[in-house]
Amino acid sequence: MNLFDVYPLYNVTPVSAKGIKVIDDKGQEYLDFYGGHAVISIGHSHPHYVRRIKEQLDQISFYSNAIHNPLQGELAEKLVQQSNCNDYNLFLCNSGAEANENALKLASFHNNKSRVIAFKNGFHGRTSAAVAVTDNETINAPINKQQKVTFLEFNDIKSLTSEIEKGDVCAVILEAIQGVGGLDEPNTEYYQALDVLCKDNNVILIADEVQSGYGRTGKFFGFQHHNIKPDIITIAKGMGNGFPVGGVLIQEKIKASYGLLGTTFGGNHLACAASLAVLEVLEQEDLVRNATKMHSYFIKKAATIPQIKKVKGRGLMLGLQFDFEVGELRKKLIYNQYIFTGGAKDKTLLRILPALNITTAQIDLFFDALNAELS
Repeated sequence: MNLFDVYPLYNVTPVSAKGIKVIDDKGQEYLDFYGGHAVISIGHSHPHYVRRIKEQLDQISFYSNAIHNPLQGELAEKLVQQSNCNDYNLFLCNSGAEANENALKLASFHNNKSRVIAFKNGFHGRTSAAVAVTDNETINAPINKQQKVTFLEFNDIKSLTSEIEKGDVCAVILEAIQGVGGLDEPNTEYYQALDVLCKDNNVILIADEVQSGYGRTGKFFGFQHHNIKPDIITIAKGMGNGFPVGGVLIQEKIKASYGLLGTTFGGNHLACAASLAVLEVLEQEDLVRNATKMHSYFIKKAATIPQIKKVKGRGLMLGLQFDFEVGELRKKLIYNQYIFTGGAKDKTLLRILPALNITTAQIDLFFDALNAELS
């Protein structure tokens, strides 16, 4: 049997990793400035993370959600402490797409409406409703297109008001900073107008923090740069530092009932141990603040390279804009300089998503390598 061929692959086979370094099967070391789509939040094989999972594995790794699992409550409490998101309840699942599916379903249950407002260049996953609210025709099958979705531009308050006031919108979903789409974000005025419009019209505001959450933007959640309060927040990626885990933070006004949501593997003991380890390291090493500090340093270094036309993003969710497509540059960085970076829907954007404990010395290495390939 062959693997279903849906991934274009670089000719690299990692076999181990530590911190920001990835080592392949030939012993070559790479610097990881992409973290597998922003998944690696506290560095590969962080000792506290490894210890937490090993200890849990020696006790119990999984049982269904038909029993009490105190680790889930511990995780919820730790999440509240670090995010300052009070008055929410937590539902645990396995991925960002699943988190967004559940968020959209909850919104529709809550107000008995079905149309969703999403945004141009947004990405929310590849499953049924999540892909329907993703602005990419090539990954939307006819079965997905049955969903009622309206795509808008950021910062167009007039169009947003017109659509919401039609009365049939169940939810607005948006990324605080677009990941795959290319690091665009709405301004604070738009965010706050959106917040008010949703509250006034019984529309659920869903903050997709799957990539921008967990300190990556210099605040625990990206929407916190704009002083708003979403009804639902979705999380995944950096939440487990590589362990498959996702979650939905749900305002208490949205009521639960038995069977409303469900998952076989979500919130299992190993997933909770991994997620708790991430939160503990974020706190102990003050990594949210480090994301802000490293952002400032990264901007200064980028200013020394004239080919960079713009730096997009916040914290350590960054994009370098060029006036050419970066596909070949990414290959050169991998094969010549041994550095992983990311691409975007905008082919002129090089995405940078390192672990939040990256150092200035490692940023220097990246810019030395980038300069070597651009010279």
